[in-house]
Amino acid sequence: MAAERLARLVRHAHAHSAFYRRKLDAAGVDVASLRFPEDLEALPLTTKAELIADQAANPPWGTVLTEPLERYTRYCQTSSTTGNPLRWVDTNETWQWLLECWKEVYRAARVGAADRVFFPFSFGPFLGFWTAFEAGFRYGCLCLPGGGMSSVARLRSASWWRRTTACRCS
Repeated sequence: MAAERLARLVRHAHAHSAFYRRKLDAAGVDVASLRFPEDLEALPLTTKAELIADQAANPPWGTVLTEPLERYTRYCQTSSTTGNPLRWVDTNETWQWLLECWKEVYRAARVGAADRVFFPFSFGPFLGFWTAFEAGFRYGCLCLPGGGMSSVARLRSASWWRRTTACRCS
């Protein structure tokens, strides 16, 4: 089942994304005959640097998109702590998948619906914090924004709300 889903994903990327069509063709991958897990090693890896270079050459999104722009519903980007930010758009389906990933993070951290999660920073367009905040909300947590406050106001708010956990950047 997972093998067939991966094969479908690779075929879709090849058919609908110029970036991945070039990359898969250059690696000599015949997407029509892929078998997993046997052919997993044949798939080329993609680096953030490649995606950023593609966006620089083909602004603003690069050639990676696999859907018409009208299908995308969210814009975010990476933090840009190591260089230019990677701009990213999600469809509703891909956004839901990201939220499910964050719900797993909450489960693993033993954060539950009764928790009050404090987010002591402004988000801007950074993908990670938006997904963490919305996933917490959908998981049933009380999500407490702390961006745009002074340090004293943040501490006061975290105490007043009696937060049980805090999301932090590291």
